[in-house]
Amino acid sequence: MNKKLMAVAVAGAFVTPALVFAQNATVQVYGKVTVEYGYADQGNGRPNTDVFQTPGGGAVGFKGQEELGGGLSAWFQCESSADVRGLNADGFCSRNSAIGMKGGWGNLFFGTWHTPFNRATVGMVGSGDTGLLGAAFTFSGNNTSTAACCAGGDSTINRLVWKRRERATINYESPSFSGFQVLGAYSAGNQATSATVGTTTAKPRVGSIAGTYSNGPLNIALAYEKHYNFGNVGGSNDDRAWTIGANYTFMGNLLVGFQYIDMKYETSATSDVKKKNWFVGADWNFSGPHHVLGAYVNAGDTKGNATAAQFAAATNGLAGGSGAYASPGSDSGADFWEIMYGYDFSKRTKVKLGYVRLNNDNGASYTLGGLRAPTIAGENQSAWVMYGEHSW
Repeated sequence: MNKKLMAVAVAGAFVTPALVFAQNATVQVYGKVTVEYGYADQGNGRPNTDVFQTPGGGAVGFKGQEELGGGLSAWFQCESSADVRGLNADGFCSRNSAIGMKGGWGNLFFGTWHTPFNRATVGMVGSGDTGLLGAAFTFSGNNTSTAACCAGGDSTINRLVWKRRERATINYESPSFSGFQVLGAYSAGNQATSATVGTTTAKPRVGSIAGTYSNGPLNIALAYEKHYNFGNVGGSNDDRAWTIGANYTFMGNLLVGFQYIDMKYETSATSDVKKKNWFVGADWNFSGPHHVLGAYVNAGDTKGNATAAQFAAATNGLAGGSGAYASPGSDSGADFWEIMYGYDFSKRTKVKLGYVRLNNDNGASYTLGGLRAPTIAGENQSAWVMYGEHSW
């Protein structure tokens, strides 16, 4: 009997501290690992090739919260990229990472975070975001980390990108009012510490605001973003865009979404470049773990009153890379579409098999994620893709 009591006491000595620690712990570890393998046709002038990538938010993160009393809490999050290939060496806390305070008045935080504009793209369902299956390249110029605050010049400021994870930002989230919420963010002007006096690019910043509504099967979002002093020295330098999107779940298993974006880039004090794109997609969970997903993006022609010379001299970032724009008045749009079969092994482990195709207009050089631009404008690209993810 004494031996049994002693065994219980010893077990309790080890188990009780563990339970107490679990109850009082404020730090959580979370993450997601993704892999994508595809075989791609890059268009005339480039070889067909296989591509191995880790798109879609692969990350390892730590987050914690402390209750301060009176409904006030302090919190932090540090999220870093997780590339199982070992090819992406992003630094610690390189993804959504911040420190903040929240209460009944809302949530105020400082750090690196997806902008309200990015978070308002709720209609982009049925597609990948980045990688070969990523629709963001055609729709909004990519979805990636950016640093307007600390860029080493206009060529590194990612002027084309509107789905941004912006660094050095001040962020605010209002409380939810019956599903309605307001989001705002503003980036710091750190670049001004090294700028030459009198230049027009002294303080490149990002200002972003969004209104979102989420209630039951319906989600709607409207956002506006402005990029201050993003252009070349010597002219007007502000860019702006607005977007509206929505998704709706029919019958509990069919999610459909729509997104529209309107972008404008200043190329001088009196000239500009404009672009309007739209997206439609769906995710049909037709039986148990089985899904059929599909999406379509229409990238409109480049418009505006900028001449070819003004465009070439002032856009510095619109003229190359994924989603490259041609001069206004040209045949510069593109169509992107994809279809996938998905299987959910669990809520945390999923796989997809899909086909994606990008059809460029005669003057356009859009690219699929991970590929190089066509050697000749108007060339198309396509790929067969396998994708998998596991989260915890």
